[in-house]
Amino acid sequence: MTENSSAKASELLHLHQAPEILQVVNVWDAITAKVITDIPGTTALATASHSIAATLGYEDGENIPVDEMVSFVGRIAAATHLPVSADLESGYGNPGETTRKAIGVGIVGANIEDQMRPLEDAVNQMAAVVHAGAAEGIDFVLNAQTDAFLKGKDRDPEDVLADAIARGKAFLDVGATTVFVPGLLDEPTVTALVEGIGWNKVSVINVPGSLPPATLQELGVARISYGPWTQRVALTALADTAAKLLAGGQLPEDTRPLN
Repeated sequence: MTENSSAKASELLHLHQAPEILQVVNVWDAITAKVITDIPGTTALATASHSIAATLGYEDGENIPVDEMVSFVGRIAAATHLPVSADLESGYGNPGETTRKAIGVGIVGANIEDQMRPLEDAVNQMAAVVHAGAAEGIDFVLNAQTDAFLKGKDRDPEDVLADAIARGKAFLDVGATTVFVPGLLDEPTVTALVEGIGWNKVSVINVPGSLPPATLQELGVARISYGPWTQRVALTALADTAAKLLAGGQLPEDTRPLN
């Protein structure tokens, strides 16, 4: 654990519990962490496992060796003075131990996926993360993820919603800070999730077509993140610029030396 981890964990917890919605712009390496840290309004950072996997040449889905992932998120934590929450996928087979390792390199919060495991197993996953944070003596922020919507596209939408709410409540019962429900969610769905899981307890991802932050704030959402989409924005700009250069164009005049 780094010297300031306890204070950063407490600050990250406060940001999740505050009435103002928390926006975390996902980063995937040290330089993106530095750039986003310097943007006015940034109060915390979150990593994106998909983006880190792509950076290192792996497919997403726990194909990165756990120690390589932990080392990489540690570099991100070292590149900023802000609290950092790491996307630790499903915990790499041992959520408690993975959390302990992440805390050791300065991480003070995490997303952990349930991958729609049987509820008891998923709850045990989340409890192990909470216990690891407590054992390390910090207010570790668990953004417990249910994949109900990601994996429920062929199911009755009402059953998917009921599953997400039941799992979210169970995760909160064992100490999760918030419940992350990724998916392209419309306003009635977000409203139902907040009503079922709790005001200021639901965390969402914003993708193209998602509800705007102001609406999510009004609906009682606690946190917005952007997952791999921030890297996709950067790569789109890179690809478009390369195409222009190869067609005889020039670098944009408003390019800033941020690295």
